Amino acid sequence: MMAEADTILLGIDFGSGGCKVTAIGADGRLCGEASCEYPTHYERPGWSEQEPADWYAAMCEALAKLRKSGLDFSRIGAVAFDGSTHNAVLLDNAMRPVRRTIMWTDQRSTEECAFLRERHEKLIFETAYQMPTPTWTLPQLRWIATHEPEVPKKTKHILFVKDFVRFLVTGVAATDHIEAQGTLFYDMKARTWSRELFELTGFDFAALPELVEPTARLGKVTAQAAADTGIPAETPVICGTSDSAVEDYGAGAIEPGDCIVKLATAGNVNVMTSSPHPFATTLTYSHVIPGMWYTVSATNAAALCQRWFRDLFGEAEKAEAEKSGTKAFDLMDRKAAASPVGANGVMFHPYLQGERSPYWDPKLRGSFTGLSINSTRGDFMRALLEGVAFSLLDCYGVIEEMKLPVKRIFLIGGGARSPLWSGIVCDVFNLPVAVPSPGDASFGAALLAGTGIGLFADSRDAVKRCLRIDRELSPDPERAGTYAKLFRTYREIHDALAPVYRKR
Repeated sequence: MMAEADTILLGIDFGSGGCKVTAIGADGRLCGEASCEYPTHYERPGWSEQEPADWYAAMCEALAKLRKSGLDFSRIGAVAFDGSTHNAVLLDNAMRPVRRTIMWTDQRSTEECAFLRERHEKLIFETAYQMPTPTWTLPQLRWIATHEPEVPKKTKHILFVKDFVRFLVTGVAATDHIEAQGTLFYDMKARTWSRELFELTGFDFAALPELVEPTARLGKVTAQAAADTGIPAETPVICGTSDSAVEDYGAGAIEPGDCIVKLATAGNVNVMTSSPHPFATTLTYSHVIPGMWYTVSATNAAALCQRWFRDLFGEAEKAEAEKSGTKAFDLMDRKAAASPVGANGVMFHPYLQGERSPYWDPKLRGSFTGLSINSTRGDFMRALLEGVAFSLLDCYGVIEEMKLPVKRIFLIGGGARSPLWSGIVCDVFNLPVAVPSPGDASFGAALLAGTGIGLFADSRDAVKRCLRIDRELSPDPERAGTYAKLFRTYREIHDALAPVYRKR
């Protein structure tokens, strides 16, 4: 048996924009990490879909990069998965996808949500602790049943992003209780699927998978998966859970009052609590640590906006990055840093996919305002970073409205690696912020892998033994004061433009 000191734990994250793999030692030391993007298909405004096959391919590519970095895969003691939630993978009898997966950012099911609110709002909220909006699986499936009636007939199994990939790795089909809470047809009190709510989807209840705990063992790496991934055959595989749950957990938010601010593809403001606090404009989930919960106030597009800007307008930065061996995002940050606080009057609203908290308005759209003949590329790039930070502050306002206590803030996600962006968030919030390391979903999944094989006493012990704080930030009073004034303008622009978008 492998010595504890030699054991490597592997966490595999399937985020909204790509797969990231993180390998850590039993002491939490980072042994290696790699990532690979995959595409999202936007065939119509408000639509958002992904090809399930792309997730497995991206995982294999990310793992190949990790192997090339010199990591000894023979030391891998366990693997765990996590992924973006709400996203149903519809499978036929042979476990093949029936169609692309509708992603949580998709906004097409507005009519279905209106029906669910009108006829079943009380039942849904009391059972699932959430309000019907297009982000949830229930209205997404109802839309499919209405517009693609052949799909429910073909669907014999339903999994979710990380569960589908894990099935390809192990041959075991199941999901965990926290992932299930992202569907809107899970009974929070009974801790099981709600047949009454699921029947509103138009799909067969028998298609739903078995429910297990996030740290449950779910098979081992098969010979075929070992050939594809390089992970040794027979390596234990742990279930894992949703990305937001393992992000909070892996960042060290394990006590009531801990708050996560997330700068990833999407953005979250999550507060840990000792009991559930269902609220009409937030999301409510149980925590990886038994008995704890967390409240989510979320924006649809955070780092997604930066990636969108890079891909649409950043050819110069991409070309320069390729020549210099740097990253396009780093070059964009340099230009943004040359623009002053407030971006010389340019302001950005990040509603590229409508918006969740605090507006829950799928018709909102992104905008740059305040342009002048003197506006520079750097102004646009800084305005984008500031606009996302303002959107997160909008989310935090819901937490304040609920009067949930906040004791400390952890900033996580790819955007937190940017000194400029993390500093902007700190100043916009006007609160001290700690940036954990690695502090992301794949790190949290790796901790679950260790807990699942008994390397740690329990989930809380795993965090206490392995978490490190990379840096701590304090707000600059002058910049914070300027941002407080700009945020009022940000809100005024939203209020002025929202009625315009609703007419379209």
